[in-house]
Amino acid sequence: MEQIEQLIKRRGIRPSDCSYHTFRTIETKDGKKGKVRVLVIKGETNAHVEYLCPQCKHQSYLVLPWKRPFSFRCEKCGFRVNVPRLRDEIKRKKRS
Repeated sequence: MEQIEQLIKRRGIRPSDCSYHTFRTIETKDGKKGKVRVLVIKGETNAHVEYLCPQCKHQSYLVLPWKRPFSFRCEKCGFRVNVPRLRDEIKRKKRS
């Protein structure tokens, strides 16, 4: 998972240049874990997404239109990866 890191270094992007940036662990209902990193640069309408699918362990980099709520499907197995607002994710974990 180095493509977004290379993009940041190549363009000299600072935290103040980002409108959204997250790096999270994602989990399936049966406990399999993966990772997702999303970067949206100010002034751009696309999200740079790098992920490791928790279902099939496929690793990939995508550039997708940015919108909330944000989700995408794994290119290999079709598993749907949701990136909810962090506040909503915390509330959901407290309830369970």
